[in-house]
Amino acid sequence: MTDAVPTPSSPDGDRPAEPLNAQNLPRLADRAQVPTYDRTALTPAVVHMSVGGFSRAHQLVYFDELAERGVSSEWGVVGVGLHTPAMRDALAPQDHLYTVVERDSDAERARVVGAMVDYVYAPDAPGRVLDLLADEHTRVVTMTVTGTAYRIDPQTGEFRPDDEALDDLTHPQQPCSVLGFLVEGLDRRRRAGLPPFTVLSCDNMHSNGTAARTAVVGFTRLRDEVLARWIADNVAFPSSMVDRITPTTSPEERDSIAADLGIDDNWPVITEPFSQWFVEDRFCNGRPPLETVGVRFVRDIEHYELMKTRLLNAGHCALGYLGQVAGLETTDQVMADPVFHDYLDRLMTTEVIPLLPRPEGVDLDQYEASLLHRFANPAIGNQLTRLTRRGSTKMPNYLLPSLFAARAEGRPHALLTLAVAGWIRYLEGTDEAGQPIEVQDQLADRLQELARSGGTDPRPLLGERSLFADLAEDEEFVVQLQTALQQLQDDGVRATLAAHLTQQGGGRPAAEEPAEQLPA
Repeated sequence: MTDAVPTPSSPDGDRPAEPLNAQNLPRLADRAQVPTYDRTALTPAVVHMSVGGFSRAHQLVYFDELAERGVSSEWGVVGVGLHTPAMRDALAPQDHLYTVVERDSDAERARVVGAMVDYVYAPDAPGRVLDLLADEHTRVVTMTVTGTAYRIDPQTGEFRPDDEALDDLTHPQQPCSVLGFLVEGLDRRRRAGLPPFTVLSCDNMHSNGTAARTAVVGFTRLRDEVLARWIADNVAFPSSMVDRITPTTSPEERDSIAADLGIDDNWPVITEPFSQWFVEDRFCNGRPPLETVGVRFVRDIEHYELMKTRLLNAGHCALGYLGQVAGLETTDQVMADPVFHDYLDRLMTTEVIPLLPRPEGVDLDQYEASLLHRFANPAIGNQLTRLTRRGSTKMPNYLLPSLFAARAEGRPHALLTLAVAGWIRYLEGTDEAGQPIEVQDQLADRLQELARSGGTDPRPLLGERSLFADLAEDEEFVVQLQTALQQLQDDGVRATLAAHLTQQGGGRPAAEEPAEQLPA
């Protein structure tokens, strides 16, 4: 994304694409929505750890809208990179501005986001990051660092340090990990008599605020028990639920945006119009007034989190593995097939939604209908290879909990069982046409060996109790799963799905209108 590219011409051919930077913003106003507020007047009160495509399409857009509406100039953002300089190299020449392109099947809207007033690559300047965290103006630290950065043992639920964390404990003044930076920053505030900042996780994981608290306090206890108690007593760790489909921007799409919009942006973001953000109303040093731009502050995030993970994320798992085995490449291709569309619709309406609590202010049936629309969006074309990464983490967190609950309550679960069979079939490493599938998973070698050794017998893989708990001992389920695997092998994905749908009957028409969307 950071390589130099030729400057393309705009569609009418009489004006070149303008480089994106603060000086050129007035000339870009006829091509995209641009900041009309004074960026130099923004107080950097938010530090975001690990800026990526999703955070730029989601959280930063909300803060940009806050500034654009003139609600407050107190909530500018400074981005921090932890592991790669690519974002630094892309954003620095354009004054940390970037373009968000929202695409639906029949519309496109571009917006230049200016809420990020600075960006620091931590390995270059760890002291500067610590200064930011210790600055009295910093009141909230947000994070999109992925679940592995929390070092939470999936079996015990306790913090388990790795080599990077242990090194930060040895050299606390020169941290490398997100936990090392957070704890050292908090310690400096404590020693200076300053209130702590709120730690707001935006990672796609269960009870992300609780996980952040467990990680930060667990790390600190290995360093300083007094500091650990101060953090436990004074720092707020609200959980949040974030939702916006944001595929990776390819170099080809970057060039296309430059040509079509006339904006030469080193790293634009492509996303969907839909955006949601639910946050627990629990802050320790002031709360940004994000409710004025569509964020919902709630007492308890759990029901909203379950809604998203067990419908959207589990739906991605089901479509991703079965779709790849069928030889498809993107979510819109999958959803354009009526059999896949009806399978996902029926999976969510008949097997998952009945197991869910009803979140206050949200109609689950409307949310489910909106997911069908969003998954089918051809302008996004989410790659199935992206959805199927890290299945050994995603399946136990997103899809299998519904299966466990359905078994426990004696509810229908044949379509959930098919999704598990799709994952096992995917792990064999070839699609129905014999083409190779690259399995991207930290446990890929072991899982593939177990899947291949069993063939249509799932028992070897079900023996992985860290993933499947005691399902291997549930003989009735084992037989059901084995039957599904045999059907996938004998008849293929589409015929197997169609047979199950015929047995069940019902379903929603494919032309159902999407639900009303919350503003970003």
